Amino acid sequence: MVTVRVRENGPLVISEDGVEIIGPDGRHLATEKSPVALCRCGYSESKPFCDGAHHHNGFQPDIPSSK
Repeated sequence: MVTVRVRENGPLVISEDGVEIIGPDGRHLATEKSPVALCRCGYSESKPFCDGAHHHNGFQPDIPSSK
């Protein structure tokens, strides 16, 4: 089972070995070892990966619905 953890005011963290990242054009971006942190703030210079930029930009995510 793949686990995706939503970090409070931070990235999405995928806890699974051998995660393959494919770009919108179908190009292979990376195969990473666990865990993989994916940017959700939009400020990362290494998108789709998190580089910690959310710490310096005051990222506040939308509150997820409980539905």
